[in-house]
Amino acid sequence: MLSKDVPSPLLARLVQHYEELVGYVCRAAGAFQSDRHQVRDTAREAVHEVCLQLLKGEQGGEEVKVPLAFLRTLSKRRAIDNLRQENGWRQLATSFDDHPELQHLCAGQASEPEYRHAMRQQLMLLAQSIDSLPPRCRDVFVLHKIHEWPQAEVARHLGISLKTVEKHLRIGVACCRFALQSAA
Repeated sequence: MLSKDVPSPLLARLVQHYEELVGYVCRAAGAFQSDRHQVRDTAREAVHEVCLQLLKGEQGGEEVKVPLAFLRTLSKRRAIDNLRQENGWRQLATSFDDHPELQHLCAGQASEPEYRHAMRQQLMLLAQSIDSLPPRCRDVFVLHKIHEWPQAEVARHLGISLKTVEKHLRIGVACCRFALQSAA
């Protein structure tokens, strides 16, 4: 890519330091994944998403004082978000099979493939709706509803008020309800 084709100084830095950014993200993501090829893929995907973000102009209009450090932070955070999302999807997709005690709740239907498929689709819809929440709202929702943290502990952990936690939970529940009602 020629310098005249680069729309921003940040994007120029990303292109110039692409391999270095991928290596940095690989080291950061390596703690979360054992397969080094998958780590490299995750790192490349994160850097590419940051590139798209820069091309769309979503980085904001503020001047960045240390562009390479800013790009490292963006790429690392994107990789962590992607890994969390992937892990959440994996857990939700397998949760029904991993908990046979849930199957007796709907004994007659649970063994039917159509019913199990419908349940998986509902889980996927819920996962998509949770994933679509704003980051802070998603964090609150997951900590309270999935990990079963008390609201006060969520507030303390995230450094927000209890009222803000309640607001985020209302938004998250409404989003999940809407997703399930839309599918019905």
